Formats: sequence, C-alpha cells, structure tokens
Amino acid sequence: MKKCEEKQAPKPGLIAYFELLEDPRMERRRRHNLPDILVIALCTLLCGGESFNDMEDFGKAKEDWLRTFLKLPGGIPSHDTFNRVFAAIDRKQFMDCFMRWTQSLRRAVHREIVALDGKALRRASGQNDPLPYIVSAWARENGLVLGQMKVDEKSNEITAVPELLQVLELEGCIVTLDAMGCQKKIAEAIINRQADYVLALKGNQGTVHEEVKDLLDDLAQRAVDPGPSTRVFQEVDKDHGRIEIRNYWQSDDLEWFADRPQWKGLQSVGMVEATRQIGDRTTVERRYYLSSLPLDAECFARAVRGHWGVENSLHWVMDVDFGEDNSRARNRNSAENLALLRRLALNLIQKETSNPKRSIRRKIKYAGWNNDFLLKLLGF
Repeated sequence: MKKCEEKQAPKPGLIAYFELLEDPRMERRRRHNLPDILVIALCTLLCGGESFNDMEDFGKAKEDWLRTFLKLPGGIPSHDTFNRVFAAIDRKQFMDCFMRWTQSLRRAVHREIVALDGKALRRASGQNDPLPYIVSAWARENGLVLGQMKVDEKSNEITAVPELLQVLELEGCIVTLDAMGCQKKIAEAIINRQADYVLALKGNQGTVHEEVKDLLDDLAQRAVDPGPSTRVFQEVDKDHGRIEIRNYWQSDDLEWFADRPQWKGLQSVGMVEATRQIGDRTTVERRYYLSSLPLDAECFARAVRGHWGVENSLHWVMDVDFGEDNSRARNRNSAENLALLRRLALNLIQKETSNPKRSIRRKIKYAGWNNDFLLKLLGF
C-alpha cells in the first residue's frame, strides 16, 4: 500500500488533497467515492451538523447542489457508511494530508506562538475504555490548527507531544506547553526543531518549581530595582467592571540552577502575577515558567498569553460551535479522524475574513443558509 507522501503532489484545492488518501475499503464494495464522503462530512460540520446521521441528512437535503461539484455515483452515503469509512481511514495518512493542506494556508509569522494542549473527547469512549485525549497544535497568529495526536489517557499526554513535534513545521516559532509538557525530553525536542519554548512549571517538577518560585518571588518584592538580570513588563485589561493587572518577571540569572545543562537551550525563568478585581473581590495568582527565550519580558508575555488563548480559540470553539463534547464516535479511528475533520472545518472558517465582524458561530449559520458562502469556505 502506498503512503500519502509517496503519491503525486496535490493539485490546488481541498478535494485534491482528499484524493491523496488511500481508500481503506475493498474496491468491489466502493459505491461512494472517498473524496465525496469526506466533502459531505466536512460540509455538514461547516453548517453546524455533528453526527454521522447529520451527514446523511445533510447529503439528502443538499443532493442536487452537491451534484454540481461532486460525482456521487452511488447517491448519498448512509450514516453507517460514514461511520465505517471514518473508522477505517488511516489516521496517520489523514493527518499527513491535513498538515500538507494546512501548511499551504499558513503565512510566515516572525516568532509565531504555537501552543500545544490536550483536550478530552468526553463521550468518545465505552463504559470500560480509557477517555481519549487529543493533543492539538494551535498557531496563534495564523489562527490555524497545525496538527493533532491522540493519546489514550491524559497521564500519557507526554508521549504524544514528542511525536507531534517531529511532524510540525516549527522553525523560528515559540512553542508553549502547560505543566504536563514541562519535561527535559520535550525541551530538547523543541530546540532540535529550531524553535524556542516556554514551559509552565508546577509541582510536578518538585525542587525546580520551588527554587524558581523562591527566586522570582524575591525579585517581585524588589519591584523598584529588580537588577540587571531581570526584565519586567505589565499589562492592564478593563472590561465590564473587571480589572486585571498582569505583571511579568523574567530572569536569566541561572548560575544557581544545578540541572541547567539537562534542560537544552534553557536561557531564562519567568513568572506572571495576575491580579483580578471584580467588584469588591480581588484575587492574585502566580504562575512560573522555564524558557529558552533570552531576556525580553514583552516577548515572554506574548508567549504566555498565546498559550492561554488556546482554551477560548480552540477548545471552547470545538465544544460550543462544533459539539465535540457530545460526539459519540468511538469505532476504531473514527473519534480521531472526526476530530481532525472538525479542526479542518475550523481552519476553513478562520481563513475566511471577508466580514471580520462575523463570528465563527455566525459563519456556521450563514454557511447553512447560503450555498455560495459554503462553496467559498471550501475554496471553490
């Protein structure tokens, strides 16, 4: 069986990328073309559908329109056909073709923030099966999902991150991860990809966390004169009666750090102190980081903010706008492949900028109402 990357280079257009995938079905049982199945499924997601039943219903409702650009030799596939095909598609080939297409959309951004973060597929497991997680790579400035990797349990999220790092285009980027990814091997993998890192540091690193905390807490007490090895940056946000002040400290004073040689590329440590005031209530939270960035507190702050944004820009959108938490697809590869198709749909919506005031939810509704807009999202 040929692999995706061994086939002829794709022609312009999303369908051409779908044509690169190996069809997993026996030839004598192929009533429907694989690209047709994938396009109908994608259009369903773009119009607010979620399930394999929705894909069948969408196809039947839009069959005349779909025939204007799809072959549909066997008519509209049944929901069982959608389920079987998504379960059978090779997930690695599917991601490879997804990444090739996404890379064709990605514009060059100096020091782009790429946030790696995991999300549960909460209903995509049986009663006795482990809860599957998807680790996604989110390119903040491009607003694109660059790739994903599935893990069976969150405790194993770390095993998926190095695999994902190996296939991403990261040269010149700043890669951010939460405390689960604060590991020496991951830091080394990021540096080997010619990128920088900002890794959240918590109690899972024991002594290192306490030592960094003591250093930066002490620097914060000397706010007037933090010293030549420290940079400070502040941001203030005001919105609907809420005031948030974020102070960032970054230091390259690491002579005390005995394990520094084990953290490849390590140049600085950092802290953000977030003070939130809502009415009469004030809360203060501090977070700590290891980083390969040189002293530049504003750049450090941008990286930290970039990682926080993945929750609203990706995870929240997947659940609220695409219904990912409600998906019960769980047969073989179906959960992972359908999750990837949702991220492809999000990428298509994000790159459509003709009306900047139109939210993702409004674009989804409008695609369901307007065939011309749906075609525009598909790149026709």
